[in-house]
Parts: sequence; C-alpha cells; structure tokens
Amino acid sequence: MFRRALACLVLTTAALWLAAPAVRAEAEGKHEFHASPGQTLTLDLEAGGGVKVTGDGGSAVRVSYSASEGSVVEFDEGADGLKIVTRYVRKGGHPSSSIDLEIHVPRRFDIELDSVGGSLEIDGVEGAFRGETMGGHLTLHDVRGEARLKTMGGPIRLTDSELDGSLETMGGEVLFQDVVGDVTGSSMGGNVRYERVARRNGKLATLDRLGDVDVTEETVQITTMGGAIEVSEAPEGVALHTMGGDIHVSEARRFVSATTMGGDVVIDGADGWIKATTMGGNVEATVVGSGGDVTLQSMSGDITLTVPRGFGMQLDLEIAYTRASGRSYRIVSDLDLSRSSTDDWDHGHGSPRKYLRAAGSVGGGKNRVTIKTINGDIKIVTP
Repeated sequence: MFRRALACLVLTTAALWLAAPAVRAEAEGKHEFHASPGQTLTLDLEAGGGVKVTGDGGSAVRVSYSASEGSVVEFDEGADGLKIVTRYVRKGGHPSSSIDLEIHVPRRFDIELDSVGGSLEIDGVEGAFRGETMGGHLTLHDVRGEARLKTMGGPIRLTDSELDGSLETMGGEVLFQDVVGDVTGSSMGGNVRYERVARRNGKLATLDRLGDVDVTEETVQITTMGGAIEVSEAPEGVALHTMGGDIHVSEARRFVSATTMGGDVVIDGADGWIKATTMGGNVEATVVGSGGDVTLQSMSGDITLTVPRGFGMQLDLEIAYTRASGRSYRIVSDLDLSRSSTDDWDHGHGSPRKYLRAAGSVGGGKNRVTIKTINGDIKIVTP
C-alpha cells in the first residue's frame, strides 16, 4: 500500500504577464509514516538536497522539508521502509533547487543515499549507511554499524561512534574523533586526522602510510594527498604524511614522524626520536630536552640538525652528489668526525654519483643520528 505526497511550486503565469520581479518562494511540509526498526530510508535525490537524519526511537519516520520552486519532493512508503525522491520540474534552461530535509527515524534504521549534491548528517542511528553524494559534507555522530559513504567534494566528520567500513571524500578534510571500529577515512585533497580512534582488536588506529608508530590516544596523526601540514603542539608525538607540501612542527614530545613527497620539513623542537624524509626539499630539525634517535633524509636538499650541548650521538652522515649537479657540497660541523670521500663514480643507483661521508661518536654516543641527502649540504649545529 503506497501513499504519495507531492510538493511543487513554479512561477505563476500571471506573474510573468505582469512582469513582476521573480520571487523565489519555498514550499514547506511535514509528513509521518509508520516504520519498524531495521527498515531502510532510501534517499534518491536527483535534485539534490541537504539531509539531516536523527534516530530517536519510536515506530514512525517523521519528515519536515522545504523545497524551492522548480523542484519536487515525493515520498513512497513500502514494506521495506520509506523512499524519498527529489527531482526537478524541467521547463527548459538549467535546473536549480534548494531542498532541505529533516528526518526522524527509529534508532535502528538503514540509510541508502544517491544524491547529485548536498550534505548528509546522521545522528544517533544504528544500521548500515551506504551511498554517495556528488558534493557536500558528511557528518556522523553517535552512530553504530557499518558505513560505505562517499562525497565527491566536502569534509567528513565522524565523532563519538562505533563504526566499521569506510568514509571517502575526493576533496575535503576528514576528522575521526572518539571512534571505535575498523573504519577508515580517506581524502584525495585534504587532511585526514585521527584523534582517539581504536580498532576492534583494542589497538589504537594509525593512518595509512604512517607506518608502525607508537601512538597514544593523544598522538597527532595527519595524512593528506596534497597540501601543507602544520602542527603547533604535540605532547604525545606526531605522525605526518603528505604527498606534496611543506611540514612544520613547532613543538613535539615522544617522537616526530614526518614524510613529504615534495616540500620542506621544519621541526622547531622535538624532545624524543625524529624521523623526517622529503623527496624534494630541505630538512631543519632541532632536538630539545633529552631527545632521542634522529633519522633525516632528503632526495634533493640541504639538511640542518641542531642539538643541545652535551647531546650524546653516534653520527653517520652521507652526501651523494651526481655528475650533473654542477656544484660542490659540504658536511659542516665543529665536531671531531672522521671524514671520507669516494673517487670513482657509483653507477648502481641511476645517475652516477660520488659520496662525502662523516662519522663519529660524541658525548658517549647514546643516540644514533643518521643523515643522508642527495645534492645538498649537511650541517650539524651545537650551540
């Protein structure tokens, strides 16, 4: 048994005859449909629309909506749940619409989304959430179950939830905060950040490409497909990865793990171990406090390491310079290091190259310091 409610407004012919200014009127409505826990809310939004779904118990789906002229909102009630459709009234030209839907469902309810554009918010619902929108943010709070959701352009926020599956955006930031479950977040053009995210096995989650780092609930984790990353403070360590952009860490403890495929890495102060790598840029790192092991690497750039007075180090420094580089390179340090250079060109790594190396132990050699670069200088600063 189906019931259909239709809302549609268009410009009146009389208004056109009178040449009056166009009025962008809205139609509003409220409808209630019988529902049972475990059914499905299907959102087929050909005309798009912003949607907020709230789980509040009961045995009904309650919908409040507003639709601008030129658009239609339809409801189909069936044995499996409720289907909501938005579409254009096509009268030629380029269709546009502004539609908002606020929906209350039983606490346990599935949601399926197919939208040409618009945000989706889900709050307090347990079920399976699937589908995509061509543009708009995804916001999930206090949800349980499994999600396979995608937006082609917009941020994603998942908080205070227990969820498995995946949330994807082609362009926007992703934040997971206070989450339990085997759920992953990804973005093709924005930062992805985890805060207090735990897997089903009880281990704290780490973002893809960050490697095996010793995270805690307060460790700052950020990965992005492209763009700069800046962190002001990370008392429980920081793990960062960008496919293209600078990385700047002002202050960190425990550890710094930073990788960029193309950009500079600057670490103003790290009390803990440091691992920083860039495929094309400079690296500047400053050790404070008791510090830890340091590994710095650049495929094309200068590297500068500043350490506190009395910092114990076992140093292994290497500069590789290619035949076509056209300049000389230096290892700059006041420390007593053994130095060596090669006379023959090494052909085993692509472009022929020679090496400058330095090694030595300082202050008992407690911390291992390994620095390698290609076509760049190495500088060790000991104030």
